[in-house]
Amino acid sequence: MRRVIVPEFGEADVLDLVEAPEPEPAADEVRIRVHSAGVNPIDYKTRQGLGFVAQAIREKLPWTPGFEVAGVVDAVGEHVARWSVGDAVVGMIGFPRVGGGYADKALAVASDLCSVPDELDLDEIGGAPLAALTAWQGLFNHLALQPDQKVLILGGAGGVGHFAVQFASQHGAHVIATGSGANEDFLHQIGADDVINYEEDDVHDCCYGLDAVLDLVGGDTGIKALGSLGEHGKLVTVPTVTAEKIMEAARAEGLQATGYVVEPDTEQLEEILALINRGDVRLHVSAAYPLGDAAAAHRRQESGHVRGKLILQP
Repeated sequence: MRRVIVPEFGEADVLDLVEAPEPEPAADEVRIRVHSAGVNPIDYKTRQGLGFVAQAIREKLPWTPGFEVAGVVDAVGEHVARWSVGDAVVGMIGFPRVGGGYADKALAVASDLCSVPDELDLDEIGGAPLAALTAWQGLFNHLALQPDQKVLILGGAGGVGHFAVQFASQHGAHVIATGSGANEDFLHQIGADDVINYEEDDVHDCCYGLDAVLDLVGGDTGIKALGSLGEHGKLVTVPTVTAEKIMEAARAEGLQATGYVVEPDTEQLEEILALINRGDVRLHVSAAYPLGDAAAAHRRQESGHVRGKLILQP
């Protein structure tokens, strides 16, 4: 089998496609023949040596990226009862340190997986779990978003963002999203009530008194968005690299802000898959790449202008 490795931290060119023996599942694991694997910002940031995952694996290179996959079970551990060879499954795998999704075959803890509804495409749905759960947990676990509240989603057209816009809209919130001019129509189509073109307008000039902000951009953008919060509003930021900086700025202004890291949750993922299966929410895939083009996928993800998700299709 083949897998993509990070032999050392660096630019996208360090990614290498190598031959490797098939991994054998532990007692509580299954082995998946991967049909699709999502590409996420955490993948390239870790490859660059940035963030908490990179710190954890620094002495354990080479490492295979990929925290979300869909595919077919082709081996099961001795203690696994739920899954059988041939089952179609999807889930977050190996999070946050093991990874392994950028491969022909990957291991996953059996309890981290969900069944794939028959109507969903195995060749794409692997791009959903981590991104969709990040959006879901940010909105509902950490912001406790309520219907009729006003929420601002920074980076609404991206992988996490396009799910967040749809979830918030389905929940009955008033959704304001930032995006480039090229994504304005797309954002309205997926449920944004208002769109702020960040190429022309400043969020601070357009919004005030908001109940919630989901910051998927981080840095100075997240700090500026604090000014849009109402007295009891709250900002939640996803990029871990700048989370502490944003929280410090919030404390200085007497505002609420926090960061978080997504966690695998099969109950939530099953709810999300049901929404996608019914057509209430959709996974937008901008492009699919073979394993050998993982570096190209990383370069495109790093550009910061991806609409929806990029995936690998081994």
